[in-house]
Amino acid sequence: MLVDKRFIAKFIISFLLTLLLLFLAALIFLKEEQLPYSKDILSFVQQRLGTAEECNYSETIDYLYYKDSAWDKNNKFGLYIYSENRDYFELAQNLVNSQGGDWGYVLIPYNIKDRNFDKWHRVFSQLRNKHLIPIIQLWDVDPNKYEVTTKEAAEFLNRFVWPIKERYISVYNEVNDARFWSGSVNPKQYAQVLNYTIDVFKGTNSEFFLLNGAFNISASTSDHYLDAFAYMRRMEEEIPGIFNKLDGWASHPYPQPNFSGHPLAVGRWSVRAYEDELAFLKNTLGIEKNLPVFITETGWAHAEGKNYDPSYYGVESVAEYMKIAYQEVWLPDDKVRAVTPFTIKYEAPFDHFSWVNDDNVPYLHYEAIRAMQKPAGNPPYYDAASVKISGCDE
Repeated sequence: MLVDKRFIAKFIISFLLTLLLLFLAALIFLKEEQLPYSKDILSFVQQRLGTAEECNYSETIDYLYYKDSAWDKNNKFGLYIYSENRDYFELAQNLVNSQGGDWGYVLIPYNIKDRNFDKWHRVFSQLRNKHLIPIIQLWDVDPNKYEVTTKEAAEFLNRFVWPIKERYISVYNEVNDARFWSGSVNPKQYAQVLNYTIDVFKGTNSEFFLLNGAFNISASTSDHYLDAFAYMRRMEEEIPGIFNKLDGWASHPYPQPNFSGHPLAVGRWSVRAYEDELAFLKNTLGIEKNLPVFITETGWAHAEGKNYDPSYYGVESVAEYMKIAYQEVWLPDDKVRAVTPFTIKYEAPFDHFSWVNDDNVPYLHYEAIRAMQKPAGNPPYYDAASVKISGCDE
């Protein structure tokens, strides 16, 4: 019995495309303006199936997918940078991925009202290309009008191809300092905003990984500050279980006093202050969750800058202390996931925290950390591939 060759061709193509559909079900397709998510794949491929029934049809589909990884190696080294300057990404890469390292971290502030697609498309492209894991820190919220802005920000950030599966979001910064919370200290209000932000981001994409806004842990209660533990207690009273909703813990363990403490000191004024924060969560607030720690700010101020400040150590001492902190405190501690010291570069008077000078020439502590051996992190990252769909011949 004769069988129509076109029928056979269509049958084979349909069978192969069915296999392709199963394969692509876990993948995410990249478009020029927006990335469709896995929930869109079925309709996307079905559209192609219908088109592929036509003869002389041919199309190449480019896509990105998570490359499987047990993530048994994590490169904790990181740096605090800014989205506006593309050169900072290369400086960060040269620091955190040096000496055998791969997939180090960067902290990047994000104005929650920012909708500049071109800028952030470039940012995420640089992050993927340079193997940098971002921790996005939200800022500039209006605590009295945050709902719509939060939803729009979650949807906006969800449009981009993040370099790894987990999408780290730190919900604001040092909120127990009035300067960073609309001129007031309001733990109840922050608890409400944090709770809402977690729900919105998680509802937008379950791969968002939510961190608190790190506290100024060394500040005492005054007109402009509230002790961090008192602040946390009032948050828990306002929203019981708020800290159990977090995926990780952001911390700012600076070496005090005067950003000049010894790297092996302990307590709330030390580079191990996160230990006191975790102990308070567990022993006082009853939080049993084991939260990984993201040190989103830390570091020593140095005397060198636009104006020399002898109240700080010179860069030689800062370089030595940074090495000690990494080697003897942060790297051996399995609780610590990432360390992003403040900051790549800042204007005076905060230039005493800069890791490069006004000409982008690295200070000695940059060079000292760059020279340290680092692991090649292996997170589940996005990789690129393509597949060709073809129709039958006439």
